Amino acid sequence: MGTGHHDAAFGAQAELEILQILWKKHPETVRYVYEELNKIKEIGYTTALKLMQIMIEKKLLIRYGKGRQHTYSPAIKQEQMQHSLLDKFLNSAFGGSASKLVMQTLGNYKPSREELKKIKDLIKSLEG
Repeated sequence: MGTGHHDAAFGAQAELEILQILWKKHPETVRYVYEELNKIKEIGYTTALKLMQIMIEKKLLIRYGKGRQHTYSPAIKQEQMQHSLLDKFLNSAFGGSASKLVMQTLGNYKPSREELKKIKDLIKSLEG
């Protein structure tokens, strides 16, 4: 095991990966989530189970069923999580400036014509 900070980062990343699996298909079993996770990283079954139990305590997942027949669903919508993560990122990395974030993103990644059109349409709708 690494430092506490590393473990926390691993936990947050793994939680997001578990949510991404369950946003696509739910309710599902720990076994299903474990098998899907193992397509992207090596993780033990008990680690997956422990993470999902922690996620229930954090109110990120909902558990259904009795005995050994539990299934899990996300307790938070993908859009809510994206909004929350973007807020944290915007504040920590860009001092809360949306324009700095957008300028940096557009400068580093060449958007397609279709993406540029969507961005222009969004700006027009925001200008109102």
